[in-house]
Amino acid sequence: MANSAGPGAGATGMLACMSIPQHVTKAHATGNDFVVYLDREGRFEPTEEEVRFLADRHFGIGGDGLIRLAHPRDVSDLSAEQIADCEAHGAEWFMDYRNADGSLAEMCGNGTRAITLFAQREGLFEGDVFRLGTRAGVKTLTSLGKVAGLGEHVFRVDMGAWKRGKTDAYEVTIPGTPGAARGTFVDMGNPHVVAVIEDAFSTLPTVEALDLVTKPVVAPAIESDQNVEFVRIDDIDDDADDLGEATMRVNERGCGETLSCGTGLCATAVTLRAKTGVDHWLITVRGGTLRVDVSDTDVTLTGDATIVGDVTLTR
Repeated sequence: MANSAGPGAGATGMLACMSIPQHVTKAHATGNDFVVYLDREGRFEPTEEEVRFLADRHFGIGGDGLIRLAHPRDVSDLSAEQIADCEAHGAEWFMDYRNADGSLAEMCGNGTRAITLFAQREGLFEGDVFRLGTRAGVKTLTSLGKVAGLGEHVFRVDMGAWKRGKTDAYEVTIPGTPGAARGTFVDMGNPHVVAVIEDAFSTLPTVEALDLVTKPVVAPAIESDQNVEFVRIDDIDDDADDLGEATMRVNERGCGETLSCGTGLCATAVTLRAKTGVDHWLITVRGGTLRVDVSDTDVTLTGDATIVGDVTLTR
């Protein structure tokens, strides 16, 4: 599929001198969407301005972020230790992920699935297992194919270790929206605060009624900006192998509300486990349903990915 993305006003000059390739691809993983491309020779590291242009939904292609798939040695911000870690764990390729505002991101769980489907299409690995470098360490993805209830191109991602702070230690509010909820800090390689609402401790509206265009406020303030998840527990079935169901929405730093957030889903499951003792969760976001499995040491995320089409940029 070939499309043409023409520039908006004032963008013609930038297109002419872009440091990204002329051909890129649009992909998404449960509605978390990305502009992605392969940089085999390490020649196309994007600038912040280019990322903002391509992610713009009016003048560019549109996306929650941009993913450049490159060799670790060709990613300029990586340390020698990070490059050596990729080599030690057999990760030939690195997910150079940028938020829609051009800022670097440590990790994107949905992005790992989208870029792995892209790498699979490009013939960059054989078999069902792909080891991918990220700024939060090497992640292992397993292709499961079609899975009922989850999608056509499903991948299971070993998201690695998690760290959780004290349960309900933060107050979460949304400017202009009455009420508040209690939030729990979870580190998934990037920072999250998860607020369980529609319970006795929350006075915020329902999940569906929240205004997540407005950035939530977390108090006391965390040193770095964070993603904020709002979740409702829908069901816990004691007869279904320790399985719970929940609904989640998220405001991601650097891009606002997204239809899905992989690390946010993991942080949510970690928080729900702390509150309920349930290890396995089916979590519905605006972009679909995913499965998250939590143990004492790590988290796995299972969900779909889709290639939308290939795009030729007009120079």
